[in-house]
Amino acid sequence: MRSMVLCVLTQLVTISAIIAQPAQRFDVLIDELFPDPSPSVGLPNSEFLELKNNSGRAINLKNWKISDGSSSATISSNFILGIDSFVIICPSSSQSSFSIFGSTIGVSSFPSLNNDADQLILISPEGSFIHTIQYDFSWYQNDLKKEGGWSMEMIDTKNPCNGANNWIASIDKSGGSPGKRNSVSTSNPDEMPPALLRSYAIDSTSIVLVFDEPLDSLSASIPSHYSIDAIAPVKAIPLSPFFKEVKLLLQNKLAYQKTYPVNTSDIKDCAGNSIGLLHSSVVGLPEPISNNELVVNEILFNPLPEGVDYIELYNNSNKIGDLSKLYIANRNSTGNLTNTVALSASSYLFFPGDYLTFTENKKTVELQYAVKSPHWLIELPSMPSLPDDKGQLVLLNEQGLVVDEVPYDQQWHFALLASKDGVALERMDFSKKSDDKNNWTSASSTSGYGTPTYRNSQYLSSQQMKGNVSVSPKVFSPNNDGYDDFTQINYAFTQNNLVGNISIFDMNGRMVRVLANQATLSQTGSFRWDGMNDQSQPLPSGIYIILFEVFGLDGKENHKKVISIMREFENVDDLKMLITRKRIQMRKCGK
Repeated sequence: MRSMVLCVLTQLVTISAIIAQPAQRFDVLIDELFPDPSPSVGLPNSEFLELKNNSGRAINLKNWKISDGSSSATISSNFILGIDSFVIICPSSSQSSFSIFGSTIGVSSFPSLNNDADQLILISPEGSFIHTIQYDFSWYQNDLKKEGGWSMEMIDTKNPCNGANNWIASIDKSGGSPGKRNSVSTSNPDEMPPALLRSYAIDSTSIVLVFDEPLDSLSASIPSHYSIDAIAPVKAIPLSPFFKEVKLLLQNKLAYQKTYPVNTSDIKDCAGNSIGLLHSSVVGLPEPISNNELVVNEILFNPLPEGVDYIELYNNSNKIGDLSKLYIANRNSTGNLTNTVALSASSYLFFPGDYLTFTENKKTVELQYAVKSPHWLIELPSMPSLPDDKGQLVLLNEQGLVVDEVPYDQQWHFALLASKDGVALERMDFSKKSDDKNNWTSASSTSGYGTPTYRNSQYLSSQQMKGNVSVSPKVFSPNNDGYDDFTQINYAFTQNNLVGNISIFDMNGRMVRVLANQATLSQTGSFRWDGMNDQSQPLPSGIYIILFEVFGLDGKENHKKVISIMREFENVDDLKMLITRKRIQMRKCGK
C-alpha cells in the first residue's frame, strides 16, 4: 500500500515539475499534416496532425491548444510527451482508428484542415505561440499526391521555420507516417538568409515590413536595425504568431505622394542566418484610387493548353494605391458585376509606374513568359472568368466605383496572327480609352507573346524614332574570342501591328540564313546573327546582305538592306571599300 502511494506521489511530482517549466518556441512541433484523407491510400479517412517533442525534456500537453485562426481545440487531459516522441492529434471520433499507429489524443472541435491552404498555431497553456505554419498545395511538391490520400511531412525537425522548403508529401506506402519518425526525414538545414519582400504603411507614423520567413524576434526588435529615409524608427515590434512581419513606430510623419526607401541590417531568421542582399524596399502612404488612375494594361485570356490566364495593371498616377482596397470583376450580359476578387487579403502597396500582374499560378506564367520583375507577379486564390472569345473585365475601388473597364474581344488581336493561343492582348497607350479596340493589339512574337510585369512590347511612345533598321557592328568576327563575335540587327518603328522577315544572302544572291519568318514585331527590338547558316555551320569570310522585310495591315512592304562583314581579314580597309562599292551598286539598281 505504501509503495503504491509513493508511486502515485512520484507521478504527481513529475507531472507538476513538467508543468512548471513553460515551453519555449519550437519545443514542440507540428511535423505532419493530413488535410485531405480521400481517396485513402491506407490511412483512416480522417484528418490528423502530428506533434513531436523537439526539446530536451518531457512536456505535459494538458491545456495546450491547436488553432487555425477561426477555431481551436484544447487538450484537456494530462499527456506526457517524451523527448523526441510523437503524438497524433485527431477528432475524438477518429481516435480509435488512429490509436493503432501510436499515441493518440482525440479532441473535440478539431480545427478543420483546408485542402488547398490554411494556417495552424500551437499554443502553450501560458499563451505562447510555440509553432506556427501556413501551408498550401505547393508543400506536397507532388501534383499526384496533392489530390488526396497523402500526408505532408516535415523533412528536418531541426529546421522548423523554413516553410515550404522543409515540407514534402509522405513516401510511406500507407500515405503517411502518423505516430513515428517521418518517412522523408533527413538533414535539410536552412542556409538561406531572410529577405525583405515589401513594406506598407498603417498610418503616417507606423509601417510594417514583410519578410519571406519567420525571424529571430530578438534581432528583429532592435530599432537601430532599420532606417526609413531620414525618419528614425523609435520602436520595432515583431508581429506574432508567424513573426514574418515587423511593425515600426516612426518619430516623424510620412507625407502623401512620396516614396521612402526602407533598409534593414543585422536581421536574422530563426536559424540564425543574417539578412543578405534583399534587405531593402520602399514605402509610402496609400490614397484612394479614382477613375483611370490605374489601368488594365495587358490581358492573357486565351492561354496555351497548359497555361493560365493573367491580368496586368499599371499605375498611371502619382498616387500610391493599396491592393487590399481594389478588386477585379466581370460584368455580365445584363450589366451586373460578377466574380469579384480582392487583389490582396492584406495591405500591399502599388506604386506609380509599377506593372503588377495577377494570376492563379505564378510558376506556370514564369515558365511560359519572360517575367522580368518576379516580385510584381502576384498569385491569387481565384481569378475572374476570362473567356477565350470575349469578356468584360472591371477594376473597382473600395467604394465599388469603376476605376477601369475593358470589354476585350479576340477580334482585337493582330489580324495576321496565325494563332491566338498563348498570345496576350496589350494596351498601346495609357492616355487613350480602355474600350477603344484601336488601343489594343497582340503582344509581339519577339517578346514571347506576352510581357507580364514590364512595359508592353506594343507600347506607343511619341519619343520613339521613326522607322529605322541598323546593324552593329558592320564588321564582326565570330571566332569566340569575346570580341565582336556576333552582329546585332536593331529596329525601331513608329507603328504597331507589323510582321517581319529577316533573310541573309551571300554575294552571289544565295539565301544562307533565315533569322526571322513572319515574326510579329515590337516597336523596338533586335535580332542577333552569329555568322552561321541555317544548318548551324560557320559561313566563310565575305560580304553578306541582310534583308529586313516589314509588312503592315495595309499590305505595304518596306525593305531594309544592310551589308555585314564576318570573320577576320588581313586588310579591313579593303573590305570597307568593297562594302562602299556594293552599296553604290545597290543604289544604282534601286534596291
